[in-house]
Amino acid sequence: MALLRSLVHVLWMFLTVVPYAIAIVVLSPFAKPYTLYRIARGWLAQVMRGLTVICGVRWRVHGMENLPSGQTSPAILLVKHQSTLETFLMPVLMPHPLAYVFKRELLYIPFFGWAIGRLDMVHIDRSQRAQAFNKVVEQGKRLLAQGVWVIMFPEGTRIPRGRGGPYKSGGTRLAVATGAPVIPIAVASARCWPRKSILKHPGVVDVSIGQPIPSTGRDADELMREVEAWIESEMRRLDPDAYVQDSSKQAAQA
Repeated sequence: MALLRSLVHVLWMFLTVVPYAIAIVVLSPFAKPYTLYRIARGWLAQVMRGLTVICGVRWRVHGMENLPSGQTSPAILLVKHQSTLETFLMPVLMPHPLAYVFKRELLYIPFFGWAIGRLDMVHIDRSQRAQAFNKVVEQGKRLLAQGVWVIMFPEGTRIPRGRGGPYKSGGTRLAVATGAPVIPIAVASARCWPRKSILKHPGVVDVSIGQPIPSTGRDADELMREVEAWIESEMRRLDPDAYVQDSSKQAAQA
């Protein structure tokens, strides 16, 4: 039954992305960036609504009060990455428009890639590291000044449930360069939507938003270690069953 529901949701995503993507592509020469973003956010809301209705996946958010207030208050969101779910969910939750930093290969995905290529986001060529980071800083400063929040996944790729990947310092380097605070976010999504899988299991995804961490005068690597420590500790609180083996190993070593 889970497989059938998951396939129906995949079909739902495909059927709904087409008109939204066409609208973004057609309107992009004339519409303001925020208008295009709202259209894209509308599609993501449809995807998440379908995830609840079709697959029985819901979400519970802790810490919304930790988000900066004010129309142009800057923020860089650094999010735990286990699944496609958080990629779709974050724009639906956040009170500010978001700009993702993503690899340019995504632009070639039919409809989805064509649409995100028209949005005011940061797509980079990861083979040109220095130039790519300079582009992130340049565009990041402009977007943050407009009240757009930048979102990055510091692990760089989706990580299996109960594990942590190496946290790369690109997000904190951007924070230090722009002076924007970092918002760490833990998301226990893989128990409902595992990485690299179309299967979705009914349940509740917990999202925990940490307090802003100032970046002014900080070392980027040290700041990222603080972000990693908070996120990974919070993941163990949100999804303790996924870390039972890890806890047992630590106890045996002690």
